[in-house]
Amino acid sequence: MSCDALSVRVEGLGKRYEIYAQPTDRLRQMMLPRLWRIIGRAGPEYFKEFWALRDVSFEVRRGETVGIIGRNGSGKSTLLQMVCGTLNPTEGAIDVHGRIAALLELGAGFNPEFTGRENVYLSGLLYGIAEPELRKRFDAIVDFADIGSFIDQPVKTYSSGMYVRLAFAIAAHVDADTLIIDEALSVGDVRFTQKCMRYLREFQQHGTLLFVSHDTSAVVNLCDRAIWLDSGRLVMDGSARDVVERYLAAQHAADRGSLGEKVILTAHTAERGANNTSAPRLDAADARQAILNGTVARRNLIEIFEFDIAQTGTEFGAGAMRIVDVRLRNELGEPCSLSSGGEVVSVEIEAEVLQPVVAPIFGFYIKDRLGQRLFGDNTYISYRDNPREAKPGDHLIARFSFRMPILPNGDYSVDVAVATGTQESHTQQHWIHDALAFKARESTMRYGLVGIPMHTIEIEQVEATA
Repeated sequence: MSCDALSVRVEGLGKRYEIYAQPTDRLRQMMLPRLWRIIGRAGPEYFKEFWALRDVSFEVRRGETVGIIGRNGSGKSTLLQMVCGTLNPTEGAIDVHGRIAALLELGAGFNPEFTGRENVYLSGLLYGIAEPELRKRFDAIVDFADIGSFIDQPVKTYSSGMYVRLAFAIAAHVDADTLIIDEALSVGDVRFTQKCMRYLREFQQHGTLLFVSHDTSAVVNLCDRAIWLDSGRLVMDGSARDVVERYLAAQHAADRGSLGEKVILTAHTAERGANNTSAPRLDAADARQAILNGTVARRNLIEIFEFDIAQTGTEFGAGAMRIVDVRLRNELGEPCSLSSGGEVVSVEIEAEVLQPVVAPIFGFYIKDRLGQRLFGDNTYISYRDNPREAKPGDHLIARFSFRMPILPNGDYSVDVAVATGTQESHTQQHWIHDALAFKARESTMRYGLVGIPMHTIEIEQVEATA
């Protein structure tokens, strides 16, 4: 493969550490081997050898997104530090093409005594950006970080979330060819995480991304390939889905094995019957709702934050209409500040008409913290044959009623929009990213993206056939 097509090449990479039982052993190792060599003998070693990484080789093509997964201590962070050049390998070689920007452990590359402003210039110069150019980009960096007056405070006073905000803002404005992220997005609020994910998806269109995460769903969602490391060695390199599935299966087997259970891993396709066409139409109300939401079990508490136009994400649009409020209401039409999942709720989007419009289309998406669109809908089909018209000064309210799914623990947000035209050809008049924020707590879900209310769940016992 041509070097021009590569961003990173790693060959036979290894990193060895010397572990000393006590400080005096370090001094012995510094002094005594020299004396042994003088008399032509090989003396003892006063340390234990530990290889954090050994014999790792792979290539990353330009424009590729590669996830790196593995248990704690498998060598992921060590690998990224060597690719970035902040750690020297013991053996092997690394060939990197283009400029690399990295978000490693919190505060990496920052001087804790410097202010955020001073660290912007320090980090920018380390990335090779000239000071006059940094001055031009400074306001954009500060706007992206959105840490207010803390930009002039020493970074040692920052919270972990503020560290990430500033570090990501700098990395997003240094024109990197390759971006490396080591679990940085696990810190921070939902709106900033969504802003970062939008940037990453734009960056993927032209740049190379190396992404380390324990969140395997994030790896599958973001990455083309995945590399699985275990005990410092490369176990598997392939498509993100295949590697993650193998990794999760191995982790499950290891967990059960530690309990003395034997696990047999097989692959099969289940056959599903679909011959019952006379089943009655059922409302999607979970028969277990009383248990799921009752005091005898943990609830799927979902905290909903009110719409605040000053606290939303990016907005854009042609401007013929403007969204002025977004609400979540319960089945009685009352404002909903806490949901437990499974009950009927309504998302309401209110928009003010600023110019005459025909056939307005309202829509929304609910996203997880990685920006994955879990579900959503719009009003087009419902009003396709009877398009509405509105004049300046009118207020229109779109209402979407549905059963709130049961959500895994985590942060969620809602994108809302109003457009004009058709489903296939339309003009966005106003789109707001992250208009509402959710936080799901104490979920009964463990796996998957959303939980669907089950109408019935039962086990039937039948006689075995001869």
